[in-house]
Order: sequence, then C-alpha cells, then structure tokens
Amino acid sequence: MHEVNVGHKFLADYQSIIPKDLLEEIRDLAGPLEGKRVLHVNATAFGGGVAEILYTLVPLMNDVGLSVQWQVLNATPAFFNITKSFHNGLQGMEVAPTPESRETYEAVNRANAHDLSRPYDFIVVHDPQPLAMRRFANGGEARWIWRCHIDTSTPDHGLYDYLLPFIREYDRAVYTMEAYAPEGIGVPVVAVPPAIDPLAPKNMALSPEDARYIVRQFGIDVERPLLLQVSRFDPWKDPLGVIDAYRVVKGKRAEVQLALVGSLASDDPEGWTFLEKVHEYVGGDPDIFVLSNLDNVGSVEINAFQSHADVIVQKSTREGFGLTVSEGLWKARPTVAGAVGGIPLQIDDGVTGFLVNSSNECAERCLQILADPAVAKQMALRGKEHVRREFLTPRLLRDYLRLFTELAGERG
Repeated sequence: MHEVNVGHKFLADYQSIIPKDLLEEIRDLAGPLEGKRVLHVNATAFGGGVAEILYTLVPLMNDVGLSVQWQVLNATPAFFNITKSFHNGLQGMEVAPTPESRETYEAVNRANAHDLSRPYDFIVVHDPQPLAMRRFANGGEARWIWRCHIDTSTPDHGLYDYLLPFIREYDRAVYTMEAYAPEGIGVPVVAVPPAIDPLAPKNMALSPEDARYIVRQFGIDVERPLLLQVSRFDPWKDPLGVIDAYRVVKGKRAEVQLALVGSLASDDPEGWTFLEKVHEYVGGDPDIFVLSNLDNVGSVEINAFQSHADVIVQKSTREGFGLTVSEGLWKARPTVAGAVGGIPLQIDDGVTGFLVNSSNECAERCLQILADPAVAKQMALRGKEHVRREFLTPRLLRDYLRLFTELAGERG
C-alpha cells in the first residue's frame, strides 16, 4: 500500500459554519482519544466520493489530536475489474464470482495486508475492494471497522454469501443507513451518513461572476438555462435517463442546455466504456456537454458548474448517498434527484428539492423550476440549511469519534 499526503486542515476554521454544540462535542470526544493511531484504507486517492471525504476527514482527525494515516491499495487492473463487478453485485446486479476471480481478490488483499507495518488502535476499511484484508492481517490490538458506502440492501446472494464471512471478522460495520445492512450480517451495525467539506475548493463560496467566467470556457452559453448532472459515468447514475429528461425539457424550452460532468477513477474501469456510450447517446447535440477530468475539469470547475446551473440533477437509480446532492444544495441550487438510497436523507420532496422516479418526472420538475425560479430558490435555501446541520464534515468527524470511543471502551 502507499500513503496519501493529505496536508493540514483545522477544525477552528469551521466554527462560523457549524453549530456551536457540535464543535464542543467534538472537542470533548477527542480529548480521551488523543494519540490513538488510526488507519483508513481504500482503493483510490482520486475520482470518487470516498477519496473526497478522506482528504478532509483525515487531517481534521489529526488536528483534534489523533494520529491518522490514509493508505491506498496496490492492485492490478484485473483486480479492479473484479471489484467493480462486486460493487455492482452488492447493488443488486447478478454476478458470479469465479474461483479465479476469488483467488485474485484474496491474493491482492493478502499482499496489502502484509504491508501493514505499524500497530494501530483503529483500522477503517472502506468498501469491498480491501474488505478481505482483515482476514490476512497479523494479530494486534486494532479494532477493525468496515465502512460500506454502497446500498447493499438487495445484494446478489451468491456474492453476498462469499463476502459475508469477511464482513463478520470486523468489530463494526458502518453503513449510510441501517437499512443497507443485509439480514444476518452478524456484526454490530452503525448508521453514519457521509458529508461534504464546505471549505474545500469544490464547495467554497464562488462569486456568480467567477462561476460564469469558468463555465463559459467550456463553450456553454451562460445566458441560457443549464441543467447539470455531476457524477461518475456509471449506469447506476443514469446519465442516459438524464439525456432523455433533457430532451423532453428541450421540446418545451428550446434554449435549455445540459452538462454531464464527471470523473474517471482508477478503481472504475467500466467508466471509460460507459463514457463512450454516453457520447454515442448524445448523438451530436450541440447543447449537450459531456466533460470529465480528461477535459481539465477539476474541483473548482465543478464548483463553478454547480454554482451556475439553473437545475442540479442527480437521477440515480441506485445510490448509497450521492454527495453531489448535498454539494448542489450547499450552493443553494434547485435540485431534482432520484428517490433512491440515501438521496431522501438529503431532500424532503417538495420542501428542499424534488424526488423523482422516471425521466418524465425529472423533466416535469425541471420545467417547474425553470418556470418559477423564485419559488425554487426558496426550496434550495431550505436545502442548504439542512445540509449545514446534517451533512458537513465536522458532523462526520463527530460520528467517528463516537464510534472510536465506544470501541475503546469495549477494549478497556
């Protein structure tokens, strides 16, 4: 494994944003945990929501007195092809792990487990890629936590039967919602939703003028309405369904444009293939813009798109949480999203945004927002306040400190 350099962040910088009682609770929890050694392990340092979370969470844990590292698996493309199929299978797609794929999966986890070179008090393993490491790690006093960011409420049973013994070797299983934990998991389950960093370049305050300037660089007419979806190029995010919704809107509002902005990650080999499918589905429409990190779209550019868009869309068909929903609401943009997974945690339908179940519903809500932007803006402002209270990183830090405190008490 190799360590990720996360730099420094300071909890004090968030005190004007988060509730005072949350700040005080974090400090109270952190005191007895000072010096505790924590390791986070995941599959990639860029291109996904887990990496975005850890770039803020790890330095904040260090700032409050813990000793925290983040390490990323060393693995082959063949391994990531296998674990992408595991990801799909945990979300309900039929998969059939072969003896060869199981052997590759376990061999990579065994090799990375042997890279653990120092003792830890807590090891947090994120998602299925490094799940099996626990079995192959040397003994020691560490308490092991599996943090699953996926909606695994209806997994492929053959895959689940294979992975369940690995899960049962952990001290805790953390899910976005308790409902995601399949029946018979055999491990104490904790519900901890993800969060966004309001001070990161992707979410920091950006003036309308700066946002317009950046968006204009990509050929978009900033004087015309823009629909936007930011997500990986993944069938579960349903970008093709977003294009269908756009075409319905386009039939009534000819001036509308659509931007599909995403990233391609090292642990998601399917993304490259699906990106080609999206380009084919666009069919040469000059008002649809498909952009990624390959087009020099980074965190600031995504911020600009989200800050400028008339409607934020996240039309997922399965979604563990959907950080982009909180990102859009944090920027007080009217948001339309699939009524699936963790998205309803973020959107109260008709109050802070709209939840939909089809492309036609998505189109109807987009047209409603475009027809009455003042009402939509008030909804979005309520959504921003909801995110401030529930889905910013200091709250996530507090939840981890609570969990570490509980596990330390059991060890004691």
